[in-house]
Amino acid sequence: MTLEFLTPWYLWLKAAHLVADFAWMAGIFYLPRLYVYHTQVAPGSEPSELFKKMERLLLRAIMNPAMVAAWIFGLLLVLTPGVVDWGRGWWHGKVFGLLGMTLFHHHLGYARKDFAADQRRHTERYWRMVNEVPTLLLVLIVIMVIVKPF
Repeated sequence: MTLEFLTPWYLWLKAAHLVADFAWMAGIFYLPRLYVYHTQVAPGSEPSELFKKMERLLLRAIMNPAMVAAWIFGLLLVLTPGVVDWGRGWWHGKVFGLLGMTLFHHHLGYARKDFAADQRRHTERYWRMVNEVPTLLLVLIVIMVIVKPF
């Protein structure tokens, strides 16, 4: 199913989608780094309270709205005639990467609640390692959309 009225808006939808993606990815890259630093300070300390505020604002004011906008504009692009060749398989990889990114986003959200309650379920090393996950997903998504290898 496509919506013909979206065709003249294609470039605007694509631009809005990319802006939302960039904002979302900036947060996805930065929040785990904040968690690395947050694990280095004592729970309840002044720096810990500052990290809690920074993490909450990053997630709620930037990442959540950007993720929602990325999904909305992405779905509108999919509904634009001629954008997706459903006979090729690249879009499966894109969807896989996008779902992985969304799940990672939610993992970060649950972790923020833990930090807000002064709970440390994961170590500094864990946050350093998982900080690489969004990079791998981003590489997958970009290759699927630009190169379309299959």
